[in-house]
Amino acid sequence: MAHSGVVFPEVDGRRSTSALGRAVVADALRGVDPVGAQAAERETNWRQGYLDHFRRLVEAGLLRDGEAALDVARAGLESLHTRMRSATEEGEVPLAEVFAAGTGAVPPLETATVRGTGERALELSIPLHGERLGGDALHRQLDRWVAAGSMEPSAAEAVREVVAHPEWLDLRDQKLVVLGAGAEMGPLRAVLSWGGEVVGVDLPRPDVWHRVLGVAAGSAGTLHLPVAGSTWSASNLAAHAGGDLVHDLPRLADWLGSLDGPLVLGNYVYADGATNVRVATAVDALSVELLRRRDDVALAFLATPTDVFAVPREAVEFSTRAYRAPSAAMRVARPALRTVSGGRLLRRNYAPGSDPGLNDSLVPQQGPNYALAKRLQRWRATVARRDGVTTSLNVAPPTRTRSVVKNRALASAYAGAHRFGIEVFEPATSNTLMAALLVHDLRTGGDQGDASAGGTAAPWEEEARGAVHGGLWRTAYDPRSALGLAVVLGLGSART
Repeated sequence: MAHSGVVFPEVDGRRSTSALGRAVVADALRGVDPVGAQAAERETNWRQGYLDHFRRLVEAGLLRDGEAALDVARAGLESLHTRMRSATEEGEVPLAEVFAAGTGAVPPLETATVRGTGERALELSIPLHGERLGGDALHRQLDRWVAAGSMEPSAAEAVREVVAHPEWLDLRDQKLVVLGAGAEMGPLRAVLSWGGEVVGVDLPRPDVWHRVLGVAAGSAGTLHLPVAGSTWSASNLAAHAGGDLVHDLPRLADWLGSLDGPLVLGNYVYADGATNVRVATAVDALSVELLRRRDDVALAFLATPTDVFAVPREAVEFSTRAYRAPSAAMRVARPALRTVSGGRLLRRNYAPGSDPGLNDSLVPQQGPNYALAKRLQRWRATVARRDGVTTSLNVAPPTRTRSVVKNRALASAYAGAHRFGIEVFEPATSNTLMAALLVHDLRTGGDQGDASAGGTAAPWEEEARGAVHGGLWRTAYDPRSALGLAVVLGLGSART
């Protein structure tokens, strides 16, 4: 029997996600912001109060010319790995010991391979509103996205480089491990269409694998996947495919460790609620273990735009101009709305002149577990870059994924967001665009600092480079101060 999984630690006889989140944030802050650490520890209502403390993690990271972010990341990761547990048949062990415990009598996972029979796409094209944009049409769309403030200019430049180097798209020289093979935001479909080699890992759920196997068979690429048991065949593959990162971590580590490389370990996992922290922690433990075992592993992540980021001066100036030149309707409505709300609605996104600015797009409805799972990925990217690991982390745009639109408040906010200069992308557009940025990072060495500046960029600058934030960084208004209005304005269209 497989070990029974990555679990939260017991505190006073129960497994509390709030206690874990509070402790990890406090530990991350303690070395650079002891007052902030104490405030996090004393927070009595973590589910509502977490917003301020997650913002403070980024503010504290800007100390010492932004280098304090590395201390925050290292301390946060160490805290999480020290506190989280793995439940085995022999009892609970610290997370790091789960790999030493091994897989017991469970037979190792085997590898199935599906080779697609489709035609390879030889140049980059991005689906948008029912069309595929390539060449000049794609360049014009990139111009429009930059002009609208939907992406940073560095993101458009990176995509243009990929357009200019179509040979980069062919990733057969490395294996892209897509953890979360069925994820809407993952690069599996795009990379397979370019003829690449993909290693797919997702839960052992036949419905997920029927879909993924169908994509692979019709593509020009090659898909490798883990299979359990000895009775599988091509005809019943979906019933035997998959592996559970939370419950079967040592076996997946052994399987991935045995594959020919080089490997790009791509983290596209998502789960609801507290399970999201468990699976994010499992992936992080897997990443550390594979980096320990092999010297040919790169890391890839997508950052959520609904988080806190330090942003470049240019984004602040764009936002400031937008605030000073509202639409005619907003010029009439804004003073009244600000008065009625006691100044809570439609606040400025930044103090003019901030450099860097601090964009706080955390959404309370997504909750502290989501925030911790996503922040953990940013911490790992920060540490891995400084350890010399090729790392791709790009901010992905707000996207109408299934997990977002099933939350009615978020679905309504997304439907009304365009009134405030926020563009919400369709999944096919987002995942192809982000796959192109991943290709750029892999072909140019990842976010290994700004060589043109003759040194290494600060962690916040590495995160900001190539960001496709949908306008959250450049809108006139602090996103949370417009969220309630966006929900109201979007209610009708979200229902339809």
